[in-house]
Amino acid sequence: MEYSRTVRAAAVQISPVLFSREGTTEKVLQAIAQAAQAGAQLVVFPETFVPYYPYFSFVQPPVLMGKEHMRLYEEAVEVPGPVTDAVSRAARSYSMVVVLGVNERDGGSLYNTQLMFDADGTLLLKRRKITPTYHERMVWGQGDGAGLTVLETAVGRLGALACWEHYNPLARYALMAQHEQIHCAQFPGSMVGQIFADQMEVTIRHHALEAGCFVVNATGWLSPEQIVQITPDEKLQKVLTGGCHTAIISPEGVPLCPPVTEGEGMAIADLDFSLITKRKRMMDSVGHYARPDLLQLHLNASAWSVMQDNHGAASALPDPLSAEAGSFTTNHRIHEQTAVDYGASVSGSEAG
Repeated sequence: MEYSRTVRAAAVQISPVLFSREGTTEKVLQAIAQAAQAGAQLVVFPETFVPYYPYFSFVQPPVLMGKEHMRLYEEAVEVPGPVTDAVSRAARSYSMVVVLGVNERDGGSLYNTQLMFDADGTLLLKRRKITPTYHERMVWGQGDGAGLTVLETAVGRLGALACWEHYNPLARYALMAQHEQIHCAQFPGSMVGQIFADQMEVTIRHHALEAGCFVVNATGWLSPEQIVQITPDEKLQKVLTGGCHTAIISPEGVPLCPPVTEGEGMAIADLDFSLITKRKRMMDSVGHYARPDLLQLHLNASAWSVMQDNHGAASALPDPLSAEAGSFTTNHRIHEQTAVDYGASVSGSEAG
């Protein structure tokens, strides 16, 4: 691993084109171009940004949200598909690593999915949020431990989690144990008010300190007109404001640029990898400060399957990424076969 480089990163705070996969994807492509003009080598977008975060599920009771849920299905992203093809081309064109949140449709289910594209356009990772939060459980299925992996990219070793996955310390530790250098965090934004932004700031700064890595965090944003589109109820409109904190944090827990807390914009900063060593020299949670003889994390890194062959092994169903992401398939298999027990957390516990 290289610890003597500098990488320019951009975290994008942006509003979707509500109810339009194509419109929101076009905004992604425009933002990638703008980040490239600023010299960024890594760009991170908000949680499930394409086509849009399911805000309706936060303000509508389940019995009334069927229409909006079906509309989300119609606009959701298939992987691979036209959206991934377009983002792959943009990543390759600008030699940029891209981390994008999407609502993924796989058969009859939707998932909160994080996509990681390398600078050559390769789709390295498709990971699904391991546990949807509260109202989100009516919208998305669950992910598995196969996505709790850190991958080598053109800008370093990247890992990613979405929103309240950061409150699962074992999930975070699984990435830390794989020597994550840049952590890509994604939140919806425009929810709950200032308290959500305050909690977000605490969360990402704590992970940077504990992991000894950079955190690039992107949140979405809704315009006042979009909030009215989501709900006509003025009381409910209030809960779709605030909660934005797009920021970049150093391994010492220090913001590297002013955060974006309202409106559209980008947080851009240079990541000096020597700061990783500076932090870990004093406190390395997965090295000299760990006690694996006392505390360990056991990670089930296998992918789920609803079908097994007669020998009890997961069936050889087609990998939806194999056509355009051979490096992900390879990395995934290596990760699964090594069956690493990562050192620190309560023995016997499982992440995910």
